[in-house]
Amino acid sequence: METNETASTTETLNASGGPIRNAGRLELLKRSFPLATLVLLIVIFSILSPRFLTFGNLLIVLQQGTVLLVAALGMTFVIMAGSIDLSVGSIVALAALLTALTADRLGAAAIIPAIAVGAAAGWINGMLLAKGKVPSFIATMGAMVVYRGIVLLFTRGAPVSIEDEQFLDTYTNRTLGIPHSVIIGLVLTLVAYGIINRTVFGREVRAIGGGERVAILTGIQVDRVKISMYVLLGALCGIAGLLQGARAMAATAQLGEGLELDVIAAVVVGGTPLTGGVGSVVGTILGVLIITLLSNGMNMIGVDPYLQNIVKGIVLVCAVFVTIDRKKIGIIK
Repeated sequence: METNETASTTETLNASGGPIRNAGRLELLKRSFPLATLVLLIVIFSILSPRFLTFGNLLIVLQQGTVLLVAALGMTFVIMAGSIDLSVGSIVALAALLTALTADRLGAAAIIPAIAVGAAAGWINGMLLAKGKVPSFIATMGAMVVYRGIVLLFTRGAPVSIEDEQFLDTYTNRTLGIPHSVIIGLVLTLVAYGIINRTVFGREVRAIGGGERVAILTGIQVDRVKISMYVLLGALCGIAGLLQGARAMAATAQLGEGLELDVIAAVVVGGTPLTGGVGSVVGTILGVLIITLLSNGMNMIGVDPYLQNIVKGIVLVCAVFVTIDRKKIGIIK
């Protein structure tokens, strides 16, 4: 009798479209949020500034967004696994500093030490998380301070210029009108897409984000995967640091400050929830375009720089509210 009543209640809910219809609407909102936000920004800024949709400005947007995109690709893996990294801005600054110190001797090959120092910093972060069992938020917050301190120690607050012509030609020139930095970003995007969707490693990252205990029971070497994804993020931040240093023709102590907020915002706005388990490179691309267009558009219409941070924060909170998987959260404290 009780079973029949339960079945009857379920049928009634299905017929009325209550919880099931609401769940469908929420899922549709999650999927459409990045693209809808991007279109809305384009419409608003096009109305407010006639220069916004010009070819020259769009090319500037691509150049501005490349560094953010490269770092965000790595952050996608980390957030997809349910972790986070607050040290990306400091790693970018550290890589830019090493690039500036080696560019005169190595030329275009300065990308090798930049990747190496980024990967080393990522390895340290991964070891703290996987072997030291330190929460990713605390481990990377401490690493952020340490890596930034190293940059300050070597620069003493003064910029380190990059003057090697071979290096600058390699990373700042254009081919068929497209900046080399943008081409590098596109290549790395394709590589990241392949890793996430076509490799065992990508599936393991998703599995850990979906449920770490279940992943362990299925035989996934969780510690190895965590260390690998932080090394990957660090290496990508190393490339981002090199590109940013080449664009500015110098490494400064302030380079990369606040980048971690933009990177996390881009990934989350793109539809990768902080609770992990799901995520995509396409979503991250949309998130990067949203954050970059938001900054570019606000600059064009003359929004106060301090107010811009408030707007970005509001967008991030809205994205978290929409994308977070509440089923994975027990008690909100």
